[in-house]
Amino acid sequence: MNSPAFYTFTAPQWLRAFVRAHEASLIVFAAVIGVFAGLVVVSMGVAVELLHALFFNIQYGDRLSSQIKIDPLHSLVVPATGGLILGFALLLISYWRSREIDPIEANALHGGMMSFRGSVIIALQTIWSSGVGGSVGLEAGYTQLGSGIASALGRGFNLRRSDQRIMVGSGAAGAIAGAFGAPLAGAFYAFELIIGGYTPMSLTPVGVSAVMGYFVSRSFTSFKLDVVSGSIGQIQPHDLAIAGFLGVLAAIFGILVMRGVAWCEWAFSKARIWQPLRPAFGGLVVGTLALFSPQVLSSGHGALELTNLIQISLGTLALIFLFKALASIVSLGSGFRGGLFFASLLLGALGGRLFALSANLIFPDLALNPNVYAVVGMSALSVSIVGGPLTMTFIALETTADLWLTTAVLAAVIIATQITRSLFGYSFATWRFHLRGETIRSAADIGWLRDLTVGRLMRQDPPTVFGDTSIENFRQQFPLGSATRVIAVDGDKRYLGIVVVAEAFDTEKPAKQLSDFFRYKDTALLASMNVREAVSLFDKAEAEALAVIDSETNRRVVGLLTEAHALRRYSEESERQRRAILGEE
Repeated sequence: MNSPAFYTFTAPQWLRAFVRAHEASLIVFAAVIGVFAGLVVVSMGVAVELLHALFFNIQYGDRLSSQIKIDPLHSLVVPATGGLILGFALLLISYWRSREIDPIEANALHGGMMSFRGSVIIALQTIWSSGVGGSVGLEAGYTQLGSGIASALGRGFNLRRSDQRIMVGSGAAGAIAGAFGAPLAGAFYAFELIIGGYTPMSLTPVGVSAVMGYFVSRSFTSFKLDVVSGSIGQIQPHDLAIAGFLGVLAAIFGILVMRGVAWCEWAFSKARIWQPLRPAFGGLVVGTLALFSPQVLSSGHGALELTNLIQISLGTLALIFLFKALASIVSLGSGFRGGLFFASLLLGALGGRLFALSANLIFPDLALNPNVYAVVGMSALSVSIVGGPLTMTFIALETTADLWLTTAVLAAVIIATQITRSLFGYSFATWRFHLRGETIRSAADIGWLRDLTVGRLMRQDPPTVFGDTSIENFRQQFPLGSATRVIAVDGDKRYLGIVVVAEAFDTEKPAKQLSDFFRYKDTALLASMNVREAVSLFDKAEAEALAVIDSETNRRVVGLLTEAHALRRYSEESERQRRAILGEE
């Protein structure tokens, strides 16, 4: 991980001790973090609107994606040139800094430790990407910077690992609550996606941060997620079944979008386009699509409002839906910074409306309400791509204030979640981890498990013997009771096997040389393995102890680990983590 220091702030020792000793201090911390997160949302939104006004020659305050028409020169030149500048900026930054860590990875592997400087850089890249028309959302930048601020404050006060993770979640909660005007959705976004679970200890800090982020953001802007216009009407029993079917379609489409981003990245790589030029090509594609549908530009807030305020033909609606999906895939696949959160909300709302209108053409007696299915589709597609079933359900509830509609949403969300998990197994964020070789699938804390390595647990001075030693000499060197196991090595201290001392004294067992007693000759632990991998290898080898080697290539013995010790330490650390999560220590 990059060096987290962008500042030299460290709280006085007495203040750090006070904060660690009083649980209520976390609530004050969370409130402050929520204020910062709300300001992050406002400032990033203002910055993007200024860039839109400057680059696309529109009035400040007008939504770029709500424009009926964009000047062709601006449409083509701005995204392509902006992508070119971004590409070279990313190249220069890569010489200076390695890959930045996002809130999910930070909480899963690094105990909530994030680089504040890196978070600022990511936020600026996201602002630029959306400001030049890239079809990406700002939500990734909101949560990155909000959580980065929270991590920096927590680090300055030397918070415990569990408290630090809660603070990172609080930063994301405040940002999402402020971005969508939905405190409940913000809080559950933190629980489900950033912290990896709900605990009584995290409830108050995360909730307070979400509420503060909401109030601060609403103090400066009156943005509301306009998914529907007009009345929703009464939800009928058959709507639940149809919503479930829409959940199936949403899950399939969501998987296609996520795979589409990976395929786009592969296509750019296969074409051997120089890395800095890829965002320029992506921007040119997005700009070309914008000639036909300006709604593909930027995050799409204006497009969502536009499609609800005016009557749009079914064909135009389908065109916007397909072009927006393609623009988002190309933008992210070519290197623009941002996320798919708002894009998935917009695509889901458009897709739900398309679904209802198409169904009414084929089955007029159904008389499906497009407003209902816009909300259902929005939540179902978002949960497939982003994850967080309760998060997306609460966004629908806080947007519409309709409990019965939320019931239909919940049915679609449950089905979409299960199908995505069964057929794909990842959200967009964790899919990106998978593509670069990581194994994490959520923000659940497994960093402690990776830190509990065989190298830390092993005995570093196990008894060894050369493999060509005679049986008689071995018995003299290691009489009964002196050792239980001895590791056999060659002249270069490479691993040959394990000799059980008692077996070497068994006179009834015919043996001509010491190698006849070697066990587990092809099985050894690596010092870099974590304890879970070690326990799995013990089970597979049916061994009570295994030698530890430095690498598969050298195979030099560096220690010995017993199954009993590994299981005991694993159990002790698991219990300690459980108590920390529940606030019992």
